[in-house]
Amino acid sequence: MDDQIHSGGDEHGELGDAEYAEFMELAAQEGFDLEQVEGDLAAAGHGPLPVLAVVGRPNVGKSTLVNRVIGRREAVVEDRPGVTRDRVTYEAEWSGRRFKVVDTGGWEQDVLGIDASVAAQAEFAIEAADAVVFVVDATVGATDTDEAVVKLLRRAGKPVVLCANKVDGPSGEADAAMLWSLGLGEPHPVSALHGRGTGDMLDAVLEALPEAPAQTFGATVGGPRRIALIGRPNVGKSSLLNKVAGEERVVVNEMAGTTRDPVDELIELGGVTWKFVDTAGIRRRVHLQEGADYYASLRTAAAVEKAEVAVILIDTSESISVQDQRIISMAVEAGRAMVLAFNKWDTLDEERRYYLEREIETELGQIQWAPRVNVSARTGRHMEKLVPAIETALAGWETRVPTGRLNAFLGEIVASHPHPIRGGKQPRILFGTQAGTRPPRFVLFASGFLEAGYRRFIERRLREEFGFEGTPIQISVRVREKRGRKK
Repeated sequence: MDDQIHSGGDEHGELGDAEYAEFMELAAQEGFDLEQVEGDLAAAGHGPLPVLAVVGRPNVGKSTLVNRVIGRREAVVEDRPGVTRDRVTYEAEWSGRRFKVVDTGGWEQDVLGIDASVAAQAEFAIEAADAVVFVVDATVGATDTDEAVVKLLRRAGKPVVLCANKVDGPSGEADAAMLWSLGLGEPHPVSALHGRGTGDMLDAVLEALPEAPAQTFGATVGGPRRIALIGRPNVGKSSLLNKVAGEERVVVNEMAGTTRDPVDELIELGGVTWKFVDTAGIRRRVHLQEGADYYASLRTAAAVEKAEVAVILIDTSESISVQDQRIISMAVEAGRAMVLAFNKWDTLDEERRYYLEREIETELGQIQWAPRVNVSARTGRHMEKLVPAIETALAGWETRVPTGRLNAFLGEIVASHPHPIRGGKQPRILFGTQAGTRPPRFVLFASGFLEAGYRRFIERRLREEFGFEGTPIQISVRVREKRGRKK
């Protein structure tokens, strides 16, 4: 519902009725398939997508199932248990509905005792999810670990779809039926490997998933905006939060929920109350090096899904690492507003500062649009600069350019900087619209394929012209089909 309010109560993403009618007329004149255009606008105009978590003990085939659901082999699958990967969230679509999938199959070595590790990662995932697929190996039947996960799911109270995996034929159906005993309702017999039964299971998933996520953004009037403080382990997230919250004693209240809740703190900064979704101190016992990275990314993903803006803390005393970049790309992919906070700036000598500036240019060049603040979590220096940066990023995240103005701008660009000629043809941007905000999503309609360099150029010009500071921009391009062109 929140999305409807946000878009002026119509079904056309962010386009008002008149704007929409005008836009469709343009599309018709240029010979586009109107039904497809309709679909493109709907896809780009969606609000936050509902989140589905896939949980279960090691080796039951979670990653294989995730690949099946997202329809491409993105999650790494190997025959040894516990293969780690960076990504934990993927976008998927089933019978016209889109949602996000959180794959918890990433790290499952028996470091903490298998039960503890399965429980810990299932908790993070369930926390972030709107519904859960619980995968059980039907050939093995329900184990003690499975029973433990069932208890977790009951406590969380989220809708659950039970997937009985590895059912390759009629003989396996009986094994699947045994799983009624888990008390989670009907077991859906599936072979993730061969795709058998996944369609029926996904139909059940769509019934369990809400149309839009429970975490509606800004739906409550004057509700506090949500900030995720993220960064690699030991970068000073907790001390920053404590600095902001503790010593000034401005914690309005502390909503410490059950054990699986990260502590969301309501904190007053610059006269405004913000909700910090803390990702730092969820589980002290997980700090066993083996899995710490994977948990960090699962936890970060959970926090980012719940937040509107990500404040990324970077330790300036060390080189910018792959892990920093991974965390940044997580926030970009999730389409959240973003602020970069460089910690321990006050401790740098001239030489380190010089090299750091170079690093920022080379390593973080792709997000030059994110506002930067230099802070010190230890002394609390420059904390007051954090709020204007966050407000700037949120304003960019919510900016919308009216279609008429956007097309005038696109027309100027095409005239002054046409796309390079490729294979004797010169693709042109015909028209476009901004179908969504939070983050800004553009759909451009073109006469031919636009190459990546030109898309980046368009994005750069959009930022120069309309601001969009502190927010990723998503641009999708639709190419006109050859047939039926009107001359």
